[in-house]
This record gives sequence, structure tokens and C-alpha cells, in this order.
Amino acid sequence: MLPDRRLTDDERNTFERDGALPLPGLLDAAEVATLRAAADRLDAAYRAEPGVTPHHLLNLHDLIGRDPAFLELIDQPVALAKAWSVLGWNLQLFHTQLVVTPPAPEGAGSGPYGWHRDNNRMNKELGVDDQPRVSVKVAYFLTDLPQEGMGNFCIVPGSHRRLRSELPDPAATPEGAIEVTGVAGDALLFDRRIWHSASTNVSPSTRVVLFYSYAHRWVRPKSKMSPDELLPLTDDPIRRQLLGACTTANGYYDPQDDDVPLRAWIREHHGAHAVSP
Repeated sequence: MLPDRRLTDDERNTFERDGALPLPGLLDAAEVATLRAAADRLDAAYRAEPGVTPHHLLNLHDLIGRDPAFLELIDQPVALAKAWSVLGWNLQLFHTQLVVTPPAPEGAGSGPYGWHRDNNRMNKELGVDDQPRVSVKVAYFLTDLPQEGMGNFCIVPGSHRRLRSELPDPAATPEGAIEVTGVAGDALLFDRRIWHSASTNVSPSTRVVLFYSYAHRWVRPKSKMSPDELLPLTDDPIRRQLLGACTTANGYYDPQDDDVPLRAWIREHHGAHAVSP
């Protein structure tokens, strides 16, 4: 039996209360170095583009296929276990993102900006004030963030439970907002409904973070995520599920065993009681 990496009762209580769960030390030093090297290569290519200054932020989506290191992260054992603990076995990789935040120009104001909930039109068109979860994200921090003001990821704990009509002005910092700190290798699992934002980096250090989002398989991916392009990268059944493999178009909505090998894996390693209908 493999180690049980699902949400513990205490972790689930924290996640449901706050909409976020710290996962300290999720990546070891070698994994951080490999991912950071891949991120640095992409950032160097961006910096070489005409008009890009040392202060420009890199916000790059669709990471799978750009470097083997990014593929390796899609089924990170702890992160994936936490994700399916929340969403169940019928999930896929929904979105990937690299954000590199260099030091801001001298005199830039500090603090968060651009408060939002993820998935824009989904929030507007579902037609309900009490929004469903639909997806969760994992933020992987590839640089040390020991204090505020370093381009930190910002959240308002508990805001995932607020009605859409209760959310604050996106231009104002909400009460209870925090800047997430930590060290390289730490991660944060968070509910896509939580009120969150970027922040200005007024430190001398560049901040690098990856975001991997998981959603139910019947949600259209936010990243390009073309199975025709990505499935040749792996023959691992669970990775193929995460990359959008399906035996029929209806398999996203009425999955059979071949569509969702993760379900059989969970049943084998955690027992039939761990698999929802």
C-alpha cells in the first residue's frame, strides 16, 4: 500500500474554512532546481523579445510540452492526491501557468493588485450567487519568499465561501488579505473561488511561481491542452487522463473505466470506499 497522501481531516477542515492549504516542502531541492532551470530558459527567451525590459512580468500559459520538467509535475504525488481528495477521480489538468515577477522599477508602490476569482465568464454565466468550486489550483514557489513585498501571491482566507454579490471592489485590498510567504519548494493548494491577486515586487529578488490547476473533466480546459499534441508525450495511463485522453466525446460526461484509470488506481491503493460513485 502506498503512503496515504489524501487530505487528512485536519487538512480538509483547514481547506474548507480558508479556501487554501499550505503544503510546505512539497518539492525537494533537486526538483526546484530542475523546474527553476526550465523557467529561467523560458524567461530568458522572453527577455530577448523586442521591447521587453528587465521589469516586465512574464505570465506564460500552456507549459506542458515546453520542457519535460513541466510534464513531470502534473501528477506530483501529494498535490494530485490532495486535488482528487477535493474533486474526485473524474479530473484533468485544466490550466498551467508560469509567472516570473522581477523587481519593479524604483519608486513603484507596493501591495496587491487585480483582485479576482478565477474563470471570469464562468462566474458571470452560471447564474448563481453561491458559486460552485469546479477547480482547484496548486501554486509551486520556486524562489524564497520570506517576507511581504516580494511579488507574493495574495489571498483572502475564507472568501471562497462568500456570495458573488458580497465580493469587494477588485481595485481595493479586502479586509483580511494576506501575502503568502514561504521558501522555494513550498506549495499552496487553493480553491479557484478564493479572492486572490498578484502583488508588486519591491524587493531586489525575482519571484518565480508555477500554477497547476485541476478541474472536472467536463470543464473545457483554460490552457490550450490539445490531446492530439500532448498525448504523444506519455504512455502513462493516469497522465494521459490528466492530459485529456478519452475514448469517446461522451466519456468526459459518462466516463467508462478506460477513460478514468485514476479511479481504478484509487480503488486499488485506497479501497473501494475511497471511490465515489
